[in-house]
Amino acid sequence: MKKYILPLYLIASLIMFVACDHIADDERLIHVPMQPAKRVVLLEDFTGQQCVNCPKGSEVIEQLQEAYPDNVIAVGIHGGPLGFKGNSVNIGLATDLGDTYYNHWELEYQPVGLINRHGAVNYTDWTKEVKEELEKESPLEMELTATLQEHQVHVTVKETALRAGISGNVQVWLLEDDITALQKMPDGSVNKTYVHNHVLRAAINGTWGEECAPSEGETLTQDYQQTIDDTWNTSNLSVVAFVYNDSGVLQAIKTTIEKQ
Repeated sequence: MKKYILPLYLIASLIMFVACDHIADDERLIHVPMQPAKRVVLLEDFTGQQCVNCPKGSEVIEQLQEAYPDNVIAVGIHGGPLGFKGNSVNIGLATDLGDTYYNHWELEYQPVGLINRHGAVNYTDWTKEVKEELEKESPLEMELTATLQEHQVHVTVKETALRAGISGNVQVWLLEDDITALQKMPDGSVNKTYVHNHVLRAAINGTWGEECAPSEGETLTQDYQQTIDDTWNTSNLSVVAFVYNDSGVLQAIKTTIEKQ
């Protein structure tokens, strides 16, 4: 009987064919989704210097930031009917920008907050709402840097989509801490040495930000500049960036400003 010896390359090909034949079609290419990002909650505190209960809202914010120092970003938006724009004697923190936001959200009283922009929430319910938001996953990762150069803040913000279908606007704000200015207090008195924190000073990239729609795994980068007003203390400034759409705030981030 004549024997047939197969070349080694044919034997190897047969082994590979048989092995591959046992792999199901839907298992040959497995898509591994990116891991969700740590949730950071944005609390927009609509406040005013003529608002007697607004210091109570500030106390709630302090408690939340003490409990979740890396996960809760607060922004004090001064405006509305109880805002104060100042006079020749006293510093006012209310701005036209604050009025624009207050009127846009059709708010009716102060203090009131937007927590990841899911509707108006009384300050007595902020803790509960923040805890619920912290349990959610974020579809975005963000990076933020800010430097001060010759009376201008230079900002770079990055957004990386962790899933497909992300779209919205990226918003960048400038805040100031440790501002001493008058404040009406819950007992009806006026405290002229009250310290206001995380006060919204400017919308660096416009009132409503700019469009942002990264594809899954893609990182978008934006660069902005903001001229510093002479009345602002550059040592107390910080920058907040967040991405939002009609479903609310998707992710937020905050950074101090590095001086160069």
